[in-house]
Amino acid sequence: MYTLDRASFNTRIMVKVSILAVISMVLMFFDISTWFAPPFLKIDLSDLPALLGAFAMGPMAGVLVQLIKNLLNLIIEGSMTGGIGELSNFIVGSTLVYAAGFIYYRKKTFKRAVLGLIVGILAMTTLASLSNYFIVFPLYSKLMPLDKIIEMTAAINKWVVDYKTMILYAVVPFNLLKGTIVSLVTILIYKKVSPILKK
Repeated sequence: MYTLDRASFNTRIMVKVSILAVISMVLMFFDISTWFAPPFLKIDLSDLPALLGAFAMGPMAGVLVQLIKNLLNLIIEGSMTGGIGELSNFIVGSTLVYAAGFIYYRKKTFKRAVLGLIVGILAMTTLASLSNYFIVFPLYSKLMPLDKIIEMTAAINKWVVDYKTMILYAVVPFNLLKGTIVSLVTILIYKKVSPILKK
């Protein structure tokens, strides 16, 4: 009986994770560019379902939503970056989701939710900056020269003059802004949708 109940529980979790991942993938199509970052860095709400899942079902549920979302996007839309953008999206998004979910899920209070989201935003921004500097942009430069990326960013952001300033004045504020927007929406709607996710 225990095995059956556990299997049933795991099946319900995976169904919820899959539904959240599909919603997340759809949200990726609704994005906007910023006035200070490279055009291919766009803000969307696709991390929102993963955060909701992490809060309701634990941090790994949120990470699974991120994984399935990016795999679905690769299958359906393909990749203009050879999978680099999707890999970066998964790593950075999972950092936000796991950190926030880990802190909140252990003690579910409003203060812990806010703390978790703040820690998640800072962790995501830090990892995004390091991964973009050392891995993502160097890989992406095989598709588009790094100088061209810097030039495009400098054209819309006067603070960008080289590679380091692009990370500091474009990548960092981009992730802080994106994380803050998604976190605010999460706080506003989580209590309304959590009963559905916990059934």
